[in-house]
Amino acid sequence: MAPRSKPFVSRLGRRVSRRDFLSVGALGGIGLTLPQLLAAKGTALAPSADACIVIFLNGGPSHLDMWDMKPDAPSEIRGPFQSISTTVPGLRLCEFLPRLARQMHHCALVRSMNHSVNNSHAAAVYAALTGHDRGEQGGGAMPDDHPSIGSAMAKLRRGVPSAFPYVALPYKTQEGAGGPLQPGFLGGILGANHDPFWVLEDPNRPDFRIFDLALPEGVSSSRMESRSELLSALDLPFLQQQRRATSAYEVMNDFQKRAFDMLTSDATRRAFQVDREPVRLRESYGRNIYGQSVLLARRLIEAGTRVVTMSWAPDANATWDTHGDNFNRLKNTLLPQFDAAFSSLLSDLVERGMLDRTLVAVLGDFGRSPLINPNAGRDHWNACYSILLAGGGIKGGFVFGASDRTGSSPAEHPVSPGDIVATLYHQLGVNSQANIYDVLGRPHPLVPRGAVVEDLIS
Repeated sequence: MAPRSKPFVSRLGRRVSRRDFLSVGALGGIGLTLPQLLAAKGTALAPSADACIVIFLNGGPSHLDMWDMKPDAPSEIRGPFQSISTTVPGLRLCEFLPRLARQMHHCALVRSMNHSVNNSHAAAVYAALTGHDRGEQGGGAMPDDHPSIGSAMAKLRRGVPSAFPYVALPYKTQEGAGGPLQPGFLGGILGANHDPFWVLEDPNRPDFRIFDLALPEGVSSSRMESRSELLSALDLPFLQQQRRATSAYEVMNDFQKRAFDMLTSDATRRAFQVDREPVRLRESYGRNIYGQSVLLARRLIEAGTRVVTMSWAPDANATWDTHGDNFNRLKNTLLPQFDAAFSSLLSDLVERGMLDRTLVAVLGDFGRSPLINPNAGRDHWNACYSILLAGGGIKGGFVFGASDRTGSSPAEHPVSPGDIVATLYHQLGVNSQANIYDVLGRPHPLVPRGAVVEDLIS
């Protein structure tokens, strides 16, 4: 019969049984899905914004049918939609964006976006969300990708300790139905511990719940706190031995601490409880997965999350990729849902006094072709498109750049995705020209080909 093992004694004199030790390990395992901060090695700036919400219109929204309409162009280019006036003199938007039209004094519209990718959604998404334009190189996310804005911010400027630094929702958007996860959302060279915390449940469902934040059955918050104390009481020489045995131990320990913070934080758990919001406000955002995801993004930012990225499609071809039936899809579904969600977000942030310190970016892969195709659709168009920014020190009621008379190419002030990403970093207090360090400690310029668009800054 094997001799009974002696209980482990911590440096504080507390006896730790094998069962206690294994229980701590099991709870620590929860943290392996939670991002954590490595040493930040970048040049910090004074931030104009504390947080950022990225609404990504995945698939490529039609600039010509939304916010760069061409009423004097031939019918095969201008389409059937009419324009309406906005709160900005001389600026007109699509008739199916009436609520946004009343909010444009908060926004900066960039009408001269362009990049080198026209075929691959994956490569275009990667350019938009990282600032690195790699041409038509498609494919799914890879470990050597440059980091998303959220991942870089999680490393360089983590927010409230008990909040997730970076959240992505409500889909892991695929490169086509059944395809790989698109690049641009992950930590890439920073490692998987800088990937987002994924919210893949529908916040519009009455049973919406984040299972990763539920305490294990039979474990109360007070018991979690006790186990946290148990972790910190483990014998120091024992921990040093483990660190020598595996370089992953220190990371795992950070994960464990992060998990305890999340699981014992009432504020973090409350942030996901969208049913606490007034019914009228929820209806204003739109009772659909996208509207409620935007509302959830606001709640997360309010709770201390640094960056939330909302991808408006389960796969690249599902929503804004309107190769066919462009006008019906925009009129009946896409534009009403977007108008409700984004406009409600702006007014909500204003009412809560949050817009000045919250940067909001509406981005997309590319635009749509000026010429309407035989399927009543518009195809990919990388040569010219538009994006929208608001809050966080961005100049409101402002239009930067312009397209030519058909919306085919920039007529003035061409802007690249790298320029926009550099501008977002700048507003968030990060020098986009500084190095960021990968998991092996090697330096990489954050956005080497991007320049801050100073005219967009108030």
